[in-house]
Amino acid sequence: MHTVELLDHAQRLAELLGFRIRQEWLGGSGGGVCEFAGQRWIFVDLAQSTVEQLDQVIQAVSEDPAVVIVPVHPALRRLLNQRAAA
Repeated sequence: MHTVELLDHAQRLAELLGFRIRQEWLGGSGGGVCEFAGQRWIFVDLAQSTVEQLDQVIQAVSEDPAVVIVPVHPALRRLLNQRAAA
């Protein structure tokens, strides 16, 4: 599966877990997770590569305990498991 497809799956998973996704040009400084107004957000830095963007989203969703019970594409599950093992 291509990285762009994995990123799409990861973003849909994040939304399923209650995150809102915001894609912004942040100059390559990276994005991340924040919470405001009672809503969890993932800011994805469009100045970064697709691999880096995918890592941002995977990092965010891997910290949510509900990720283990949600159906996930097998390729994405492998990445989540690798992140958990690291």
